[in-house]
Amino acid sequence: MTTTPEPAGNGARKSREAGTRAILDALLDGDREQTLDFNALMAGLGRRAFGMLLFVATLPAFIPIPIGGALSGPLVVLIAAQLLVGLRRPWLPRFIATRGPKRQALARFERIVDPWLRRLERVVRPRLPAILDYRIASAFTGLLLLLLGILLSLPIPFTNYLLGAIILVYALALLERDGLLMLAAWGIGLVALTTTGALSGGLIALVQPWIDRLF
Repeated sequence: MTTTPEPAGNGARKSREAGTRAILDALLDGDREQTLDFNALMAGLGRRAFGMLLFVATLPAFIPIPIGGALSGPLVVLIAAQLLVGLRRPWLPRFIATRGPKRQALARFERIVDPWLRRLERVVRPRLPAILDYRIASAFTGLLLLLLGILLSLPIPFTNYLLGAIILVYALALLERDGLLMLAAWGIGLVALTTTGALSGGLIALVQPWIDRLF
C-alpha cells in the first residue's frame, strides 16, 4: 500500500519551510508498515526534493548487507545526473517513483542519523543560494555526486557508511538550502574521491604481480 501526496495548502507551505527533522517527523507519522513511495516523499518540496531523494537513496548504504551500496549507488547516480544536466525538479521512472521505503525502515534510518542531524541543525540555515541555484554550481554538485554514487555502487570494502555519510551532507545542504554547507560538501567530496582513487591505485599496484603470475 502506498501513500498519496497531501493536497497543497497551508500544510504544504509549512512542509516547504520546515527543517529536515521536521519533514522526517511528518513522514513518520502513521502506520509503520505503510510504504512511502517516492512521489509522496517529493510532494511539496520543489527543488528541495533533490535533497529528500538523496537522503532516502542512502538508506540501503547504512544497512549491514553486502549489496547496500549497490542498491543506493544507482539511485544516487540518477539524481546526480539530473543535477548535472540542470533539471529544476527531479524526475523518476514510474517503476521507481511508485516504490519506496516502509515507514518502519525510514524510522530505523532516522534513529541512526538523528544525533548528527540535531547537531547540524544548530548551525545550518538558508544562505548563499547561488551555490545551489547557479547552473554551473549545480552541475558541479551533480558531477561530484555522480562520482560518489559510482564509488558507492562498487564493491569496495568498508566504504558504504563513509560514502553514505558524505552523500547525506549533500542531501542536508539541498534540503536546508544551505550554500555554505554545500561548499563544505564539495570539499569533503573532493577529498573522498582523491583518497579513494589513490587507495584504489595502490591496491591495484599491490595485487598486480599476483594477477600477472596467475595469467
